[in-house]
Amino acid sequence: MRLPIHPIMEHSFAVIDQEIGKHNFSPAEYAIVRRVIHSTADFEFAQLIRFSQEAIASGIAAIQKQTPIITDVGMVKQGVAGMVAKTFGNPLIAAVEQVSAPMPGKTLTETGLMHCFEQFPGAVFVIGNAPTALLALCSQLPVSPVQPALVIGAPVGFISVLESKEALAQTKVPQIRVESRKGGSPVAAAILNALLVLAWESPEEL
Repeated sequence: MRLPIHPIMEHSFAVIDQEIGKHNFSPAEYAIVRRVIHSTADFEFAQLIRFSQEAIASGIAAIQKQTPIITDVGMVKQGVAGMVAKTFGNPLIAAVEQVSAPMPGKTLTETGLMHCFEQFPGAVFVIGNAPTALLALCSQLPVSPVQPALVIGAPVGFISVLESKEALAQTKVPQIRVESRKGGSPVAAAILNALLVLAWESPEEL
């Protein structure tokens, strides 16, 4: 069953298709890249998004099983809440909202994410804002018997952003990663929303 697309979005997708031209993405990868470009009007993301092997399949399988989705901040949560409600209704948790105070030497989002990882280590983790949260998550992966179904690593900014993405790249966890300092909550939300649509509409074609 296909989800309805607003005519303006459909027209925007057509413009993106025309401007991006030939590419080497799989249909599922391109659906994600196109949605990120639509959200940002930035075609550079076509060169910045990285997919690990089986990342999309693992993410879709988890979504279809109604695996919890953990976002780092509320803005990412709000950006995907509508699509989650339209599709599989996965539990949706913003890590920063789960704790009232940070641990010593930690940020509030980092503290909240580790709290969520303790409860739901096999969740889908979506990081669009806080590189400290992504670094903390990556530090736990080598010693965790349960691995996330997918990590979307798209923090934005100047401090610890490149380091957090490099740390994610060094892990074996299924991941969709945005290289460079670019990213942000709209980018992370766009990646997950595209995965939700893929999971809902045509998983047999992936």
